[in-house]
Amino acid sequence: MDGFINLDKPLGPTSHDMVAYARRVLRQAGLRQVKVGHAGTLDPSATGVLLLCLGRATRLSEYVMAHDKTYVAHIRLGESTTTYDAEGQVIGRHDASGVDLEQVEAVLPRFIGQIDQLPPIYSAIKQDGRKLYELARAGEAVELVPRAVRIDRLTVLDWSNPELALEIVCSSGTYVRSLAHDLGQALGVGAHLVALRRTRSGRFDVAQACTLKQLTDVEALRAQLVSPSQAFGESQMIRLNAAQIAELRLGRPIIRSAEDERDWVLALDEEGAAVAVLRPGVGRWWPHKVLA
Repeated sequence: MDGFINLDKPLGPTSHDMVAYARRVLRQAGLRQVKVGHAGTLDPSATGVLLLCLGRATRLSEYVMAHDKTYVAHIRLGESTTTYDAEGQVIGRHDASGVDLEQVEAVLPRFIGQIDQLPPIYSAIKQDGRKLYELARAGEAVELVPRAVRIDRLTVLDWSNPELALEIVCSSGTYVRSLAHDLGQALGVGAHLVALRRTRSGRFDVAQACTLKQLTDVEALRAQLVSPSQAFGESQMIRLNAAQIAELRLGRPIIRSAEDERDWVLALDEEGAAVAVLRPGVGRWWPHKVLA
């Protein structure tokens, strides 16, 4: 039970609710010892690709989370909210009837490329050990620090003033709520995110995702498991023999080719099972995470 499940998260539940559901299924089959986590949180109001991590794959969540994402965002112009989405309180209204598609497409290039993005005040980013949304709800001062993110493509899928459907291809860590808010500011009328669907996360596409209704029992979970080797692809992996694996388990490095410029690799045994994540050193691969 080591691998990832590509789940099409429904509207309403939290990402943690999806983890709890998988745990219940495993408990009912007597598999309490199997760890479950997720990679890349989706808000309750968002749907689409949510990666559940089972067993040893829970220790690989940071690596699948780091991959680029694709979203379809529905944005409403003319209203700004406290949370930058439909869950928040409306704090500004402007007439957006004069905005046309040409104006929208004219400002989109401002957000393409490497940009500094301010996260929403209501977010899980931590300040002095506490989440920003906890500080905001308590009425305490929140210090927003810009974060470097990358947006590769913005494509208008539908336009019916004042609503806009936008496909976004971006780096991990990009806040689509902030993009919606900033787009509204650039147009001078304000905006907020109405709905969000994640259609891709790295190699995982929503077209191949399973639904919650399909995960009825442990065999259904097992049938949907994607192994770490499938999740990362051959370009990010190396295969080791038993002697090399023994060295890694003792915390010792193994030889790395001088031409290899990868910043990490997933090490597999001769049967294709993931055994460790390796980081580069001078002429060596060092064990960063050894999977028990």
